[in-house]
Amino acid sequence: MKGKVRTVLGDIDPTEVGMTSMHEHLFIDFTVVFQPPEEATAKARAYEPVSMSNLGRIRYDPFGSATNLLLLDEDEAIEEVDHFKRVGGGTIVDVTTIGIGRDPVGLGNIARATGANIVMGAGYYIAPSHPDGMGDVTVDDLTAEMVADVTTGVGNTGIRAGIIGELGCGWPLHENERKVLLAAAVAQQETGASVLLHPGRDEQAPFEALDILAGAGADVERVVMGHIGRTYESIERVLDLAKTGCYLEYDQFGWESSYFSYGVMDFPNDAQRMDHIQRLISEGYTDKIVIGQDICGKHHLVKYGGGG
Repeated sequence: MKGKVRTVLGDIDPTEVGMTSMHEHLFIDFTVVFQPPEEATAKARAYEPVSMSNLGRIRYDPFGSATNLLLLDEDEAIEEVDHFKRVGGGTIVDVTTIGIGRDPVGLGNIARATGANIVMGAGYYIAPSHPDGMGDVTVDDLTAEMVADVTTGVGNTGIRAGIIGELGCGWPLHENERKVLLAAAVAQQETGASVLLHPGRDEQAPFEALDILAGAGADVERVVMGHIGRTYESIERVLDLAKTGCYLEYDQFGWESSYFSYGVMDFPNDAQRMDHIQRLISEGYTDKIVIGQDICGKHHLVKYGGGG
C-alpha cells in the first residue's frame, strides 16, 4: 500500500484524493448507543420515524431516537454523497466497523454511482457492539482478519479496507478492546495501513490507547486520534497529545447541542473546534490535522434538514 490510497474500488494515487472527510458513516446501525426508555409514551416517541414534527426533539437528543440511529438506505446515501461531490468533495473515509453495519458491497455501489473515492475501515468498534464469543477470539485471529480485510478483501466480496478503524475504546478499556488494539498494531506492521481510534471518554484515554499500540510495535505517527474536540476542552492537553506524533482528528462538525454531553465536559461547538485548530496550526501541527463530521444519524442528512 505504500504511496497509495486503498479505496473500495481499488488503489489510487494521493494526488487523486482531493478534499477529504476523514470520519464518516455512509451506512451505520448505531443503536448500540440507544437507551430504551421505560415509559410507554417515551417508547412511542423513541421508535417513531424521523419527521418534521419530531426533528427538533431529535436534534436536541439524537441518541434518544432508535430510528434516527439507522442509516441503512443506499439510495439515500448516494444522494448525500452527490451533495458532497457537487461542492468539491473528493474522498470519504467510512469508518463503520464490524458490529455497527459495515457494508462493503454497499460502499462499492455508492462509489460507482457517485464517482467519490470511498475508503473503508477494518476492525471493531466499542465492546458493547462486539459479536457474541468475542472473548474467545485471540489477538492472532483478529490480526489475521484485519490483514485479510486490507489485503484480499472482506469475505468473498473482493472489496478491501484502506484503514484500520474506527477502533472503539471505552473507559475503562475493555479487555476485548485491548485485544483489538494489539491486533491492529500487528496488522498495521503487516499491511502499512493507518489506524484510526475512537478514544474512551477520559483525557487519559488517548494516551493509554497510543501506549498500547506503540508497545505492540505500531507506528504512532500513522495513527489518527478521533474525537479530539469532545475529549479535550483545554488546547494545552491537545498539544501534549500532538507531541506523540499522532494525527489529530477534529470531527463532529455540525454537532451543535447544549443538551448532549459525554459526562467529561460540555459538548463543544464548531467555533471552539476551529479555535483549537487555529492554535494547532500556529504551533506547527498543520500537517497532523484531519477533519470530518462523523455523520451517524438521519438528522445530520440534507434529506432531513441537516448539513449533509
